[in-house]
Amino acid sequence: MNLDGGVHLTYCSNIHPGESWAEVRANLAAHVAAVHARVAPEQPFGIGLRLSARAADELAEPAALAEFKDFLAWSRMYVYTVNGFPHGRFHGTRVKSDVYQPDWRDAERLRYTNRLADLLAELLPDGVDGSISTVPGAYKAALAGRADVDAMVGHLLRHVAHLVALRERTGRVIALALEPEPDCWLETVAEVVACFGSELHGAAAARQLAELAGIGVDAAARALREHLGLCLDLCHAAVEYEDAAGCIGRLRAAGVSVFKVQISAGLRLPTLDEAALTALARFDDPVYLHQVVERGNGGSKLLSRFPDLPQARAALAQAPAADREWRVHFHVPIFLDRIEPFASTQDFVREVLAIQRRQPVSRHLEVETYTWDVLPEPWRSGSVDEAIARELAWVRAELAA
Repeated sequence: MNLDGGVHLTYCSNIHPGESWAEVRANLAAHVAAVHARVAPEQPFGIGLRLSARAADELAEPAALAEFKDFLAWSRMYVYTVNGFPHGRFHGTRVKSDVYQPDWRDAERLRYTNRLADLLAELLPDGVDGSISTVPGAYKAALAGRADVDAMVGHLLRHVAHLVALRERTGRVIALALEPEPDCWLETVAEVVACFGSELHGAAAARQLAELAGIGVDAAARALREHLGLCLDLCHAAVEYEDAAGCIGRLRAAGVSVFKVQISAGLRLPTLDEAALTALARFDDPVYLHQVVERGNGGSKLLSRFPDLPQARAALAQAPAADREWRVHFHVPIFLDRIEPFASTQDFVREVLAIQRRQPVSRHLEVETYTWDVLPEPWRSGSVDEAIARELAWVRAELAA
């Protein structure tokens, strides 16, 4: 949906299982069209398109791309953002830390993301810029040292050079949006500001991009800011105990553009009592990583991090659970502020949307509750389409408050 001021709102189609283009195309006709009819039948509806590497290669075939363009025109839908985070299978199998593979050390991540940019340039409506969200470099535990960082930065700059050439050739402006996540190379806003200042927006990066793209250094410095920035996932940020106004203010001050906001909420356990820990066991699924960040209440505000729920639960055996809070990377419906016997991080979502209302954080907003198929009952009642429509209605109400 195109909201006031050229802000676009949709949901990410990664909620619907599908790794081939045929499966994605069927989901768009069945589910995205149904959500469109529920929430905004009177206007064109934007698609947050998730494409695996396989689906992207299949869509690049001329006949498939022509048919999809016809479908978009007929259905009054358009694509403005692509989720390029999961390269391969994302549902129905163990994903865990494999979701980051191949990461930005690998040339295949560059090839895949270049393909997504080429497709998005074909699909963007006139006058609308595009965004592609991607992995935050790599899973932090997989990095061995400086050589890995140099490889990631080199591939990211090569992708920006591809975006510069694409803009020159087509007039389409597309930005790559790195998505910070717990336990990754880019995890906190403080890490983002430091990394962009030293590695991705700095003088050395501008010189390297100038050589890759065949442009001047000043033009390269501008291109880095126009084509390389952030996807701010609100669940991830809340799990890291970020302050909404503070983190957005730091990003703005550092000149790091937020090209996409993924509107999502995680789990919050203000106290680690027996009822909460028993209920939390139901969220320990074998598919996705559910990183836990613990903060001491009272005198200590130090953070402790655990890569998944089993490690966090094991740590409780070493120390009493009193006077600590957990936040868990498990996307839950954003319209729920309580998931008894614990809470969600909905308050953080509300704070960011209030800032968005006053001064847009981003022009691309995307609801991303991809865990519907592993969400325990009773929070999974009703159809997926009904839940998505309810989430979008909740966001619209917050933005209109």
